[in-house]
Amino acid sequence: MKRILFTIISIISLFAHTVYAQDNSAEVSIKFYDRTMYYPGDVKDNPIYVHVTIKNTGSSTYRFKLADDRAFSMDFFGFNVKNTQLPATSSLTRKRTTNNSVYFREISLEHDEEYSFIENLKDYLEITEPSIYYIELKFYPELYKQKTTSLSSNRLSLEIRPSPAAASSSFIAVENKTQAVLQPQEISPDKVIEQTIIARQKALWDQFFLYMDLEEILKRDPSRNRKYNSVSASERAAMLESFKADLMLERIDQDIVAIPSKFLLETTTYSQNEGTVKVKQWFKNDTFYEVKRYTYYVRQRDGIWQIYDYSVDNLGTE
Repeated sequence: MKRILFTIISIISLFAHTVYAQDNSAEVSIKFYDRTMYYPGDVKDNPIYVHVTIKNTGSSTYRFKLADDRAFSMDFFGFNVKNTQLPATSSLTRKRTTNNSVYFREISLEHDEEYSFIENLKDYLEITEPSIYYIELKFYPELYKQKTTSLSSNRLSLEIRPSPAAASSSFIAVENKTQAVLQPQEISPDKVIEQTIIARQKALWDQFFLYMDLEEILKRDPSRNRKYNSVSASERAAMLESFKADLMLERIDQDIVAIPSKFLLETTTYSQNEGTVKVKQWFKNDTFYEVKRYTYYVRQRDGIWQIYDYSVDNLGTE
């Protein structure tokens, strides 16, 4: 009898050790993908995008499953200052209680390798009241239905502000280093262009996108425009985030994100709601400069001028 009991205890200990080792061979971390002013509700118009990273901290290969619908791979937990937990969204609960197939892929990470993706926190948690919340994530390497193994993330502090009198869909960028709130100002079109170019020269992405109508810039490409107009609102939001990330990596529309060594505002013409600004820009290329003339097309909404289109003419070299 003692021998049987000893065998059972050994098996349990071995299993616990395996789970413990799995939990400690990787870590998961979260951070806000693009800090803005966050408001209650409005999943579509005011999302809270969180950047999730899984990193192999062990010495051997780390393998895990990732569901195509990531709601079956992880949980977000939110608590207010009174330690009251935020409820899960009804859509999340419905997904998990419906008997559907869960499709996934297996991912392998070598030592120090990382895998990242972006999720909208509001797809997981009901956030209906302005407050300060603390957000954590639990990732399930063997999917949601097998939660014996999980990875817990760091904690984020999330401030939800009261909805503004205007539409709560208006994003206000936040400068990453100082966390100072950046609000678009009622400045003239030429000042909008000047600030945008200077922001790009200084690699200040939040300021660079501050006066940019990304939706219209994305739709300049006919194939992107067709796809954008044919998908759902959530897919459009994902397309915009992907487009923004690709711009930052200079994968697409490289003219708009090119960095001039110097520039000169030439002419500015505008009516009450529409305008154009022509700018001569110099780009250093070894021993000479490439010279281009950019024409920025802007329009006004609620007193704020935004760039919605542009064109480029090559002027030769100097």
